[in-house]
Amino acid sequence: MSTADHIELYTDGAASGNPGPGGYGVVLKYKGKRKEISEGFKKTTNNRMELLAVIVGLESVKNKDLIVKIHSDSKYVVDAINQKWLEGWQRTGFKKKANVDLWLRFLETYDPHKHKFYWVKGHADNVENNRCDELAVEASKMTGLKADEGFVEK
Repeated sequence: MSTADHIELYTDGAASGNPGPGGYGVVLKYKGKRKEISEGFKKTTNNRMELLAVIVGLESVKNKDLIVKIHSDSKYVVDAINQKWLEGWQRTGFKKKANVDLWLRFLETYDPHKHKFYWVKGHADNVENNRCDELAVEASKMTGLKADEGFVEK
């Protein structure tokens, strides 16, 4: 498959204190072009930012006919798809499940036939994952961060 046939989407999320200030980073690559996206929040969790990074990345894809290869160091996100956890959560109506707001938003953009998930080791040798981590951490340290409206303190 050539690079013209698909988009490479790299994502990462971070939260200092978990919960605490957090952010996400996204790198999209297609036909030699790249786009970086990041945003930070006052108080959130790492898992919320990992998932939000994927959502924002998928929402940013304009051509919905393209295959998107999603690379994430989040077992929470990758295993939810590849191990079919998400299907089980849907069957139970997301009972006792965290981040339901984000999983529902994810489902609005997710296409199981076009979106493929790949786990990458975090803080290792994947240049784009490391860049996403930098973007996420930088975003979490910005001033004037907005609230993560879906975050619920336990």
